[in-house]
Amino acid sequence: MFADSRRRNLAIFLGIVVIALLAAWIGLRKEAAQVAPKYTETEFLPGFAAHVREAARIHIVSKKHGAFDVLFRPNKGWVLPSRSDYPASFEEVNRTLVSLATLQTIEPKTARADWLHYINLDAPPKGDGTAITVTDDRGRVLADIVTGKSEDIGDTSGAIGLFVRHPGETQSWLVRAQAEPHSDPFDWLDKTIVDLDRTRIVKTVVDLPNGQSYEVARDTRRDVDFHLVVMPPGRELASPSAPDGIATAISDLTFDDVKPAKEIDFTGAVRTVTKTFDGVSVTADVVKIGNDYWAQFGAMSMVTDPATGREARAISARVNGWAYKLPEYKGAAFMTTQESMLKPKDGVAKK
Repeated sequence: MFADSRRRNLAIFLGIVVIALLAAWIGLRKEAAQVAPKYTETEFLPGFAAHVREAARIHIVSKKHGAFDVLFRPNKGWVLPSRSDYPASFEEVNRTLVSLATLQTIEPKTARADWLHYINLDAPPKGDGTAITVTDDRGRVLADIVTGKSEDIGDTSGAIGLFVRHPGETQSWLVRAQAEPHSDPFDWLDKTIVDLDRTRIVKTVVDLPNGQSYEVARDTRRDVDFHLVVMPPGRELASPSAPDGIATAISDLTFDDVKPAKEIDFTGAVRTVTKTFDGVSVTADVVKIGNDYWAQFGAMSMVTDPATGREARAISARVNGWAYKLPEYKGAAFMTTQESMLKPKDGVAKK
């Protein structure tokens, strides 16, 4: 009984001590927080926002993709010199410049040079960081930065945490960024080629290099599937949707690479001419070189409607002089043969 009482009293005493120690620790923490210097968020690139409109060159260097430029040319707009001045994506240029101009420091991080590689801030091209330099048309540096890893900071606006530093300095920072910069030149290309929604397409004519041709069409916009205009004797469609692939191959176009059209030999290309209900006609010449599909495009208006004419001219201006490497599935769709869509008609043997 006496031992139990001592044990109980000891437990109570220890509990009181733990609570007292915890309260003292909390008090010390609060006191330390009150006397510790508070960090005030600031612009990481002070003054850049005021001069962002003067940007004329964005130079990007990374270990994986090397170095490349995105340039503003007064007569062309933003272009990629490494892609023969192919148009750059204005959205990508704008997103990057705005993100750099609005970087806000959250807190300083490591200043040890030997720790920078843990957050991908070691200098490229040997290190994993991405270096971005923005200059004006006179070569004056407007912004200079090395970016590294990103992390989720729970920002409700969608901003991310990005590790950055100034070139030549080892002090790193965690900043609030609107977007993570892209170091792949492909991400900077304007991906628009031809934007024809499949609901607009009325027919597609296919001319093969062997001189044969065929046509697929539909009568109204309400028709879900296309049909073969001239059906060979004793044959029928393998499925109701068999012609849809070639009919709408021009829709949802993307590309994997781009070159000047003069660098690609389009001899023996398959030609498709796709027409819309409202009078736009788009031509595609597609050739397979090795395992790659390359295409060149053109457009014209088949009616006198001014809006249709403007659309056709805009397409031609955008694609003229360029050859596009298509994804394999899209290139194969352009090269669909008539025979691949057919099967022997029920009860009729194929000759």
